[in-house]
Amino acid sequence: MQHFASDNYAGICPEALAALLAANAGHVRSYGDDQWTLRAADRLREVFETECDVYFVFNGTAANSLALAALCQSYHSVICHQLAHVETDECGAPEFFSNGAKLLALAGEEGKLTPAVIEEAVTRRSDIHYPKPKVVTLTQASEVGTVYRPDELRAITTTARELGLRVHMDGARFANAVASLGVSPAELTWRAGVDVLCFGGTKMGLPIGEAVVFFDRRLAEDFAYRCKQAGQLASKMRYLSAPWLGILENDSWLRHAAHANAMARRLASGLAEIAGLQTLFPVDANGVFVHLPSVVEQGLRERGWLFYTFIGAGGARLMCGWDTAPETVDRFLDDVRALSTVSA
Repeated sequence: MQHFASDNYAGICPEALAALLAANAGHVRSYGDDQWTLRAADRLREVFETECDVYFVFNGTAANSLALAALCQSYHSVICHQLAHVETDECGAPEFFSNGAKLLALAGEEGKLTPAVIEEAVTRRSDIHYPKPKVVTLTQASEVGTVYRPDELRAITTTARELGLRVHMDGARFANAVASLGVSPAELTWRAGVDVLCFGGTKMGLPIGEAVVFFDRRLAEDFAYRCKQAGQLASKMRYLSAPWLGILENDSWLRHAAHANAMARRLASGLAEIAGLQTLFPVDANGVFVHLPSVVEQGLRERGWLFYTFIGAGGARLMCGWDTAPETVDRFLDDVRALSTVSA
């Protein structure tokens, strides 16, 4: 049974699995000095149309935390949205790996920061008793399923530059944002002023692993040492990097992301048509947020459906993955219809 609790529930996509199995033949150099890792890094440079430094790590928490630590000192602060994963779901790891840099969590409509709230946070104080703002971190797509358009990104990064801030992007669902907007990965990153991207692979169908991509290569100095010290340097690195080749070839990553987005739109449309349930946020990517009547929510859980109700601004979060089947969406909607009829 497929579920809507998380796009992490999905298994390995066929392209990633084939590449993983292909990398399993013979003896290969360790610690990233292998053909798979080198080719995957080069392929990412092609995808982003620029020279950049690429590092593969095990998970998103490590990617975000180590990248932010590379951008600031312990006495600095990092500006983030109050719903950002670095603030709500990483167990203090950004502060830990930066030796104490403080997160400044700000409000913003639809899960997004704006130039105005960033400027207010930076200029409210400048005394030595206040942790000096140094980094802005943006989540693309956001924690409530919305996306930053290129013009929004450029406005934020322009303000950040004027204020002396670096820009980090948490791209756990970056693929979904690219597929949603139909623009190049470059337009949503370095061309828009982003310094470093944590490119999520797990939610795209990889078995494990994320890529930390430094567009400003000066900021990557000694990053390999950070990865080693944090236990993120895989000895058999090819098992992290090879699946990337599988999904990057022939744009499989974009096809899977577009499918997940389409399933979210199908789900949102069905909820509105069946029970008049309107989404709490625009369905830009692969997440649907909606308030379910208590009898419907309880009934869905009794029928075995899994989903979260503590993420975002309340309501149920329904995530679609690369493998979410139309039949799964329709079966969920059938249950919502039946339960809504009973409660009417």
